[in-house]
Amino acid sequence: MRSDKEIENLMRTAMDSLCNMVNVSMVVGEMTVAPNGSSIIPISKISCGFVAGGGEYGKEKKTSEQGELPFGGGSGAGLSVTPVGFLVSDQIQTRFIPVESALAMERVIEAVPGIIQQFQSIKKEKNKNNLASEPANEPL
Repeated sequence: MRSDKEIENLMRTAMDSLCNMVNVSMVVGEMTVAPNGSSIIPISKISCGFVAGGGEYGKEKKTSEQGELPFGGGSGAGLSVTPVGFLVSDQIQTRFIPVESALAMERVIEAVPGIIQQFQSIKKEKNKNNLASEPANEPL
C-alpha cells in the first residue's frame, strides 16, 4: 500500500527535523564564569509533541492510472523549552538554584511595600480609634 509508505516518509521527515533541532546544549546550556569565579550553567526542560496522519482520498472509489487512490497527508511537531534553574559551582560547593523559587522570592519582595502600607494604615486606624475613645482631661 502506497499510503503506508507515504505516512512513514512523513513521520521520518518530521522526526529527523526534530532530532536536528534538539541537542543536549538546549537542556544543559553553556557554562559562563561570573566575576567572582563561580561557574554558572543554565538548565532547561524540553517538551515536544508529534502528530502525523494521512490517507487515500477520492469521492468515488476510482483508482488512478497506477491503480491507487490519491494520497493526502501531513505531519506536525511542537517544541517547548522552559528554563528550570541554574547549576552554580564555586570553590566551596555546587548547588542547584531553581528558577521557580527565585520568582516566588521576587513576588514576596515586591509584596513587602504593600504589606507595610496595610500594617501602617491598620495602626493609624487603631490609634485614631484609641484617641477618640479616651476621656478628655478637663480642669475642674
